[in-house]
Amino acid sequence: FGGGGSRVTTKVLRSWFTDRSRPHVIALGNQKGGVGKSTTAIHLVIGLTRQGFDVGSIDLDERQGTLSRFMRNRQRFATAAGIDLPIPDNQGLYRSIHDTTSKAGEDEIARLARVLERFRHKSFVVIDIAGDNTFLSRCGHILADTLITPLNDSFLDLDALVRIDIDGQRIIGPSAYSVMVTDGSARRAAFGGGSPDWIVMRNRLSQIDSRNKRQMQNLLETLAPRIGFRLAPGLSERVIYRQLVTSGLTVLDIDDPSSGIVSNPRNRAAAREIGELLHAIGVPEHLAAEESDRQVAS
Repeated sequence: FGGGGSRVTTKVLRSWFTDRSRPHVIALGNQKGGVGKSTTAIHLVIGLTRQGFDVGSIDLDERQGTLSRFMRNRQRFATAAGIDLPIPDNQGLYRSIHDTTSKAGEDEIARLARVLERFRHKSFVVIDIAGDNTFLSRCGHILADTLITPLNDSFLDLDALVRIDIDGQRIIGPSAYSVMVTDGSARRAAFGGGSPDWIVMRNRLSQIDSRNKRQMQNLLETLAPRIGFRLAPGLSERVIYRQLVTSGLTVLDIDDPSSGIVSNPRNRAAAREIGELLHAIGVPEHLAAEESDRQVAS
C-alpha cells in the first residue's frame, strides 16, 4: 500500500469505516486526463448541495486543482454580485513536501485524518482524485462508497479499463487502473468498508446517434459484469459546462436570477443531465439507507 505507515493508515481507515454515521463518499477517479473528472465532481457537489444536503469536497488533484479553484471563483462571484450562492466546504489535500517517504507518508495520512474528522458529520463527501498512482490517490479510491470513472466516448479511451488490440475488437487484459481499483476494493474490504459501487460514466457524449456510439455502448455492457462496474449516463459535449466553471457557476444555478445564466432549453437540458446522473448513482436511495443506519447507531 505504501505511505503513512501501515499501522497508522489501518487505524485511520478502520476508524472511518466502523463509524456507521459517516458520510457517503463519492469519488471521481481515472488515470487518464481530460475525461471530465473535475467537471463532474463540481456538478455533483453543487447538485447535492442544491438538493439540501450538507456536502464536503476534497481536491486531491494537485496538478490541476480545478475543484479548489472553482470554489474560490464561486466565492468571488457571490461576493461581487452580492448574492447568497450555496458554497460547499472544500479542502485541498496534496502530496507532502517532505523529502523522505516515511515522513511524507506520515504527514499525508495525518492531514487526511484531520479532513475526514472535519467532514465526519456531512451527508456526502465528494473527492476529485488525481490521475497518478500516489498514496493519497489510493486512499481516495479506498474511501469511495461510490467510485465514478468518467470515460470519453471513444475507443481510444477504453484503455482506462482494458487493454485492447489495435482495432478494438479483442480484449487483451485489464488496464493498470482496473487493477488498482480491484486492489483498492480488496483493501477497503479488509478495513471493514465492504464493496464499493463502481460506476463507469460515458462522458462528453455526442448528441447525434452513430455506429461508433452504439459499439461503445455494446462493448461497455459486455465488459461491465466481467470487470465489476455498472454504466451510468454522463454529460454531453456542451460548451456551457466549461464556460460557467471559470466563473464559479454551474447550470444548476440557472434559477438564481443574480447568476446571470440564461434560462433556455439547452441550459435546462444540461441541468437535467446532472439530475439524471444523481438519480443513476442512487443518491436518494443511499441517503435514506444511511440516515436509517445513523438513527439506529444513535
